Amino acid sequence: MRTQPASVNAVCPYFTMFPIEFPLKILSRETRSTANVLDPFCGRGTTNIAARLLGFSSVGVDSHPLAVALTKAKLISPRPASILETLDEILDENDDVEDVPYGEFWEFAFEKSTLSMISKIRRALIKDCRSQERTALRAIVLGALHGPVMKTVPSYFSNQSPRTFAPKPRYAVKFWRKRGLRPQKVDVRGLVLRRANRFYSEVLPDVDSHTLLGDSREPTTFHADGMEHPFDWVITSPPYFGLQTYRPDQWIRLWFLGGPDTVDYSQADQLTHGNPQDFASQLRRVWKNCANACNSGARMVIRFGNLPNRKVDAFDILRESLRGTDWRIQTKCDAGTASSGRRQADHFGVRSNSAREFDVWAIKC
Repeated sequence: MRTQPASVNAVCPYFTMFPIEFPLKILSRETRSTANVLDPFCGRGTTNIAARLLGFSSVGVDSHPLAVALTKAKLISPRPASILETLDEILDENDDVEDVPYGEFWEFAFEKSTLSMISKIRRALIKDCRSQERTALRAIVLGALHGPVMKTVPSYFSNQSPRTFAPKPRYAVKFWRKRGLRPQKVDVRGLVLRRANRFYSEVLPDVDSHTLLGDSREPTTFHADGMEHPFDWVITSPPYFGLQTYRPDQWIRLWFLGGPDTVDYSQADQLTHGNPQDFASQLRRVWKNCANACNSGARMVIRFGNLPNRKVDAFDILRESLRGTDWRIQTKCDAGTASSGRRQADHFGVRSNSAREFDVWAIKC
């Protein structure tokens, strides 16, 4: 059984991702070759790529378009050369790009010709992203949209930025202007080629996997394609109580997926965080839907935690959310802090405290 991550898992950072070792360790003890895995809050698809590495079928569900785009990109096997051919076809098109965003932020964030090429790729992929090559190209560009400026060959398209979340315009312009930072012209084709070779050169198992854009609170989501076979495992990490910044934190990547070129502060299709009781009630709907989609005796492992600025007991919230469902808690164990993957925020002068996390194991009765 494989216990090491695949390169493609790093195709694009995601602020609330858990380490791939978490689902790999859990699923590596599964002896049935036909095991079916579900993640109703799939995020960037870590559970799903772990299932793929071990040869298990899986379904990932998320209401965030970025999460779905990244998960899909981890469950395909395009050749790097084919990805580059697809990019060349897009860039060789003679039509003018009319929807390049403009304004002070965009002038500081991206060099003019680089932004024009990104916008051309964006328009082509919004129009058609059905092939494996286009799905992979979309994820590659999403992962390279913003990040730290390297001293050697550029690894990102943007001016100095965090990798996991998009800088807010007013703060970003002030930061760049104060330090005299200007965006550099980037060899888009060369950057994509390097990333395609890095993320898609490895041969991975072909398994039956599906990714759904949907709301796991709704029973109809579990009637979609890919949900025909009952699940044996649910491995997931729902949004922590009080975490409501998925859209504004990813506004540039959401723009690339077809959204507006301004920060989107809406909370559409997300859990509401008015109070712990209502939040637990919403999670309960998810756990009930998962139970209905699972075999008897299925296992569910939930990673959850407290945000430093929320004075609530996260375990009480989770335990309350499981009350009245077919899931029985078996054990709880400490998972440390969620510091992994966030240190790059220091590149942009941002520091944040880490959440305390724990894992809860439950079984379907």
